[in-house]
Amino acid sequence: MTQTPNSSAPLPRGFIPVMLTPFLESGEVDFPGLTQLTEFYLEAGAAGLFANCLSSEMYELTDEERLAVTRHVVETVADRIPVVATGTFGGSLPKQADFIKRIYDTGVQAVIVITSLLAQPDESDEIFMERMHKLLDLTEGIPLGMYECPVPYKRLIDSQMLAELLPTGRIVYHKDTSLDADEVALRLKVGKEYQFGLYDAYMVNAVSSLQAGAAGLSCIQGNLFPELVVWLCANYDKAERTEEIAKVQRFFDDCMDLAHTAYPILAKYCLQKRGLPISLHTRRQVDPLTPEIIAEFDLLMTSAAQLSEEIGLSLVYSHQPA
Repeated sequence: MTQTPNSSAPLPRGFIPVMLTPFLESGEVDFPGLTQLTEFYLEAGAAGLFANCLSSEMYELTDEERLAVTRHVVETVADRIPVVATGTFGGSLPKQADFIKRIYDTGVQAVIVITSLLAQPDESDEIFMERMHKLLDLTEGIPLGMYECPVPYKRLIDSQMLAELLPTGRIVYHKDTSLDADEVALRLKVGKEYQFGLYDAYMVNAVSSLQAGAAGLSCIQGNLFPELVVWLCANYDKAERTEEIAKVQRFFDDCMDLAHTAYPILAKYCLQKRGLPISLHTRRQVDPLTPEIIAEFDLLMTSAAQLSEEIGLSLVYSHQPA
């Protein structure tokens, strides 16, 4: 993928999955599995891809693995849709700026900044903004996005801060985790005149955020039922489908807690059931995937298939599971 320097083209509207990283049982990155996973997202209708993110177990990867995973996704996509990836992992601003450049050189359209890695929890928004402006200066026109990642802690970027940053023309993506419909509306208002997209991370806000003008969704449920997320992005504003939209939104509301249980192992289990030959291995320490969770999730997959049939949606399988 050839990048144009200082190009801040908008990302497409729709679903941008927060990608998983498949691992071999040995713990190494499973690159053939990553290829198949990338194709799975594409077939499901993803508008873009967020590689090297929290769902990718980015904190458990080395710098070289972060680069290799991102580059592999970009090469697999081969210009079909844009890819973004995280580029900040702490340390001095020059160090973070250097890694942003290295990630950008893999061919991504924008590099994502983890907001909580620019300032400590007890440091002010003014300090954060000072460092963000410095990071912009150090990264030579590279298009950036921001992610209010909950790890190591959640630092929210309110509409006033966003209004100060957007005139730089450099901020093209924001993964919103505010869970505040009023604040989302304010952020969308200040971003209206810019090449900027807000993508909500929480499916409980999916329809309300899309109706308020969000560009799309970047949610972990997309690693379970991506077709339903894509369908919602495409149909949220169709009056003739109001009842179906409400059903899909209610489905995601009801499964919110389960979707976060034993994640991302649960998501890898789901993808196995979808026919993807990937292991359940994760490097992150999470709650175990118990037989009780599996039984509950198997019922949820059945409900998802029934809901998909009701709205005329076909689910994607790598191959038909036994």
